[in-house]
Amino acid sequence: MSVRDLLIVGAGPTGLSAAIAAKGHGLDYHVIEQGVLVNSIFRFPPQMVFFTTPELLEIGGLPFVSPYEKPTRVEALRYYRKVADTYDLRIAFGERVLSVQREGDLDEAGGAGGSGGEPVFAVETRSVRGVRRVRHARFVIMAIGYYDHPNRLGVPGEDLPHVHHYYGEPYGHYRERVVIVGGGNSAAESALELFRAGASVTLVHRGPELKSTIKYWVRPDIENRIKEGSIAARFDTVVKAISPSAVVTERLSPRRVEDTGIRGEADAIPAETVFLLTGYRADADLLQRAGVAFDDRDAPVHDRDTFETNVSGLFVAGGAVAGVDTGTIFIENGRFHGERIVGTIASRL
Repeated sequence: MSVRDLLIVGAGPTGLSAAIAAKGHGLDYHVIEQGVLVNSIFRFPPQMVFFTTPELLEIGGLPFVSPYEKPTRVEALRYYRKVADTYDLRIAFGERVLSVQREGDLDEAGGAGGSGGEPVFAVETRSVRGVRRVRHARFVIMAIGYYDHPNRLGVPGEDLPHVHHYYGEPYGHYRERVVIVGGGNSAAESALELFRAGASVTLVHRGPELKSTIKYWVRPDIENRIKEGSIAARFDTVVKAISPSAVVTERLSPRRVEDTGIRGEADAIPAETVFLLTGYRADADLLQRAGVAFDDRDAPVHDRDTFETNVSGLFVAGGAVAGVDTGTIFIENGRFHGERIVGTIASRL
């Protein structure tokens, strides 16, 4: 059985930085990615602009050069391709990890089934072509992010074909009635784009106002559009059901009636398209089946210095550590996790 030193699950900025560090330490590593390079960034809306400056997205010591103060999605995709090519990183694309299981220990000769050695992990994957395989490694880093798993509302109609958990481009929704559920950056930016592309937009948010984390250049725009009535807003409101032609909502409290225009506790908002932009979180099921424990914030239990979970030899990095507090982990700080983890692994090997 071939056993690598390290398997890295996820080829986002955190996983790539871990791979660069592994190569620098001379480790036998491989990266497994279910989609394409930096898959989450690839799935962002094409016109997306980052909140941060280019140098805070850099990994591996390679400069991120941009003519803009805030880099674009296209520039980021180009930059991370450059990183992967410059370091000639070993990455298997289009392989979804199905399970991570601890099989046993390595004996002194490096074979499986011994005692007192490092754990051996079996990582089972399935390719986009349906091929299954199992890879083995002494250590595993789960740099899986959270963008692939939307927070579901759990309401009837959530899986209807006109309901989406991701937003792309506005142009196909000209003259449509669109309901956007959410109160953060994604909801605000998509509402503005759809309005300017000719859609009739209603924003539904369970909070009394938009989130404080909205980009500073977006906030006045969305607030002014709501104030003038160009974009309708229903605050203190939750979705109870979605039908092929409407979104059924309910007020959480009688507050802000004068601001929202709602005169009753329930309402049905006509809609040809619905975007549920209510956030995302890491694949807790995959980690739980690997034996990882979770805290009361749905974050994997891990050492704050080494990022090792309660499963010896299994590490979490980047957005995978955040639980429900996804706003605490960004590329800016998650890019350093891989270097620290690999340093720990290299010291043990």
